[in-house]
Amino acid sequence: MGETLPRGWKPSAPDAMQVLAKAEQYSKQAIEIAPTLPRPEGMTEEGFASAKNQALAMAHSGLGLVFVRRGKNAEAIPELEQAVKIDPTPDPVNYYLLGMANKATSHFDDAIAVFNKCAAMAGPLQGTCKVQAEDAKKLGTTQLSAPK
Repeated sequence: MGETLPRGWKPSAPDAMQVLAKAEQYSKQAIEIAPTLPRPEGMTEEGFASAKNQALAMAHSGLGLVFVRRGKNAEAIPELEQAVKIDPTPDPVNYYLLGMANKATSHFDDAIAVFNKCAAMAGPLQGTCKVQAEDAKKLGTTQLSAPK
């Protein structure tokens, strides 16, 4: 729910801010309890670690998107970085969102690197990510990059 709610979010909905608050709550709760979950009987350590990382990646993705939706791109970056780092099969949407957050905060080199990762993944975002990488390159030549 922490990842799904902000992805389907409509800013014009009467309960738009409550939906983001609920998504934030679900994501933070998942991040908090995931390390304490016991491994189910019959599941391998590797399988459990992979499933837990995938769930954590979804929670970090949801929290990062909540921050993006609120215009808090600097806060979104570490959450989205966690999402792509720990996900056994990273979601191109997370790379796209991370690139947009980096671009919005004038971290152009980081944006280019992330958009290029997204563009290397087959799917509907591939072309968009290529265009965004080029845009970030242009911005990086005409604007100052923010320090890390």
